Amino acid sequence: MSRPDTVSPQPPAQQHRCGFCAVVGRPNVGKSTLLNRIVGDKVAIVSPRPQTTRNRLTGIKTTGDTQLILVDTPGIHKARGLMTGRMVATALRSLRETDVVLLVVDASRGLRPEDEDVAALSAQAGTEIVVALNKMDRVKKEALLPLIQRVADLLPGREIVPVSALTGENVADLLDTIVSRLPAGPALFPADEVTEQTERFLAQEMIREKLLLHTREEVPYNTAVLVESFEEKPDRGLIVIRATIYVERPSQKPIVIGEGGARIKEIGRSARLEMEAFFGTKVYVELFVKVRRGWSKDARVLAELGI
Repeated sequence: MSRPDTVSPQPPAQQHRCGFCAVVGRPNVGKSTLLNRIVGDKVAIVSPRPQTTRNRLTGIKTTGDTQLILVDTPGIHKARGLMTGRMVATALRSLRETDVVLLVVDASRGLRPEDEDVAALSAQAGTEIVVALNKMDRVKKEALLPLIQRVADLLPGREIVPVSALTGENVADLLDTIVSRLPAGPALFPADEVTEQTERFLAQEMIREKLLLHTREEVPYNTAVLVESFEEKPDRGLIVIRATIYVERPSQKPIVIGEGGARIKEIGRSARLEMEAFFGTKVYVELFVKVRRGWSKDARVLAELGI
């Protein structure tokens, strides 16, 4: 019991933390899925194809005393051509511009030379590194131990957290590990924001995701979507979106359109449903398909796409 003339010491107030974390790794290790899981909302598109992420995307996770701004980056790989060169440059720049680097490794595929290359680049950046061994739901626990040791040898002293972005296992532990390495500082975004991307950009990405999912291997990776107009009609509770899908060869156009227009209708329908759920209002989507030869080598087109 304390004396009447004595004041019990109060614990120091918890410092608010805020900072940026770059999510990096080779293509197709689950970076976007992990970002969406941490944020608790879908802000990055996901598909089975490598190099789905082309732009630097952000997801914002705000709790009582922290704000974490996650930066989803294109997969780091050997660039071929102007577009992939710009994508890799975006990812490498993020290594130097954030407070923490989250290196994602596909545990089900083991540690590959490309993972080792990304690890070396991350270490050279001189930023705090946390390693996430993703897809642990596909690996027997005893098989994780040698992989953890290999990563520990590669990046001594770094925290390594096995997780499953798909099931959410250990993601809370990963989040705590990242947050503990953020600097003290005030929040940079309102607490209810989950991304800094514009609604127009998000709509563009949602359409591109459905394009990739519905065409799969029939249309090459180098297709693009550009939202030509994004019109909000609050009096009607409606957003009207007109977008163009670019392909590089005339033979690809009928594949995207499908027999009797069935495929492009399904791409538009599935994109519309996702947009309505995200934006909380009715959405009308009109899609066009155009042939634009060599668009992925055209600096002006890439700038329009934000690449």
